[in-house]
Amino acid sequence: MGNKPNSRPVIVTAEIADIPAITKICAYAVINGRASFELQPPDETEIQRRYKELVDGAYPYLVAKIDNILAGYAYAGPYRSRPGYRWSVENSVYINPEFQGLGLGSLLLDRIIQICTEKNFRQMIAIIADSANTSSIRLHEKAGFTHIAILVGVGRKHDTWIDSVIMQKQLGAGSSEPPDSALPLYS
Repeated sequence: MGNKPNSRPVIVTAEIADIPAITKICAYAVINGRASFELQPPDETEIQRRYKELVDGAYPYLVAKIDNILAGYAYAGPYRSRPGYRWSVENSVYINPEFQGLGLGSLLLDRIIQICTEKNFRQMIAIIADSANTSSIRLHEKAGFTHIAILVGVGRKHDTWIDSVIMQKQLGAGSSEPPDSALPLYS
């Protein structure tokens, strides 16, 4: 919570040129936090591979920029790989620690929800590592997610057992009517 921005945040589609900054934010989260169950930060090649996989699958991948600095990123991807899950997505939101507390998480998550709703996805799942991660839980509550479950002690990081909090948000018609069968099958 450091920088006082001179301009308003801009939310745009992520580009390959954003990969180094995305990698830095991800590395910070992996090394210093428990929001990810990764133990070693992925390098730029791996982040680019993940980015390409999502973008090639027509999933949204966004960045927030303030004063031309990448301040955060968010994306949605497949909730699970089996075809019956293709109407559900899982979201991720990461904010550069220098820009936390400015509402960027809400801006990014709200836009991801909007895009996924427009693409006719029906459910968005948030799997939040660490039940003590109150900022992420509050972010999702504010966006209308419902608490579904807490998986107690399912992971271990930094010599601590970590819970997973599962939250869910209905998109569009949700499960109240049949889905648009035009959604692509992913593998």
